[in-house]
Amino acid sequence: MRPPAMTDAPTMPILLVPDARLRAKAKPVGPADADRVRALAPRMLAAMYAAPGIGLAAPQVGELLRLVVIDLQKDEQPNPIVLVNPEIVAASRDVATREEGCLSLPGQYADVTRPAQVRVRYHDLEGARREIEGEGLMSACLQHEIDHLDGVLFVDYLSALKRNMLLRRLAKDLKSKQRD
Repeated sequence: MRPPAMTDAPTMPILLVPDARLRAKAKPVGPADADRVRALAPRMLAAMYAAPGIGLAAPQVGELLRLVVIDLQKDEQPNPIVLVNPEIVAASRDVATREEGCLSLPGQYADVTRPAQVRVRYHDLEGARREIEGEGLMSACLQHEIDHLDGVLFVDYLSALKRNMLLRRLAKDLKSKQRD
């Protein structure tokens, strides 16, 4: 079952690097968290769409729960997926390199090499166990968002030189926007 229409949910702020919560490991969602997660998912989707982006993990909005929302919007049609406690259960040996960005590092992009295909096991909002297989953009997005749940950012896959250049550029961009 797909989540209800998410466009009318109130949005929430997305944390930016260097916020320490982006480096924290999220805790598994348990039965006691069900109502909190059901309330959080639509707000996360609203924030993701408003940004705009294609994926968002709960730590990016300050919630240290293993919760991810994704919507690649094929043919510009909303098709949100909510993944509770997602885990990669299989990854291809083949790798693919694609440009990645992140809503927590606005305007910053770099090529990242990851497994070309993954299979992810998760629970939906009703608690049903599901699996999704991803390749191409979906594979990269799943891996990127699940990394957030472990405090890993896409810049961690870059050389120290590239990472530092990108982080300095981000700091400069953010400082410039504060002055405007």
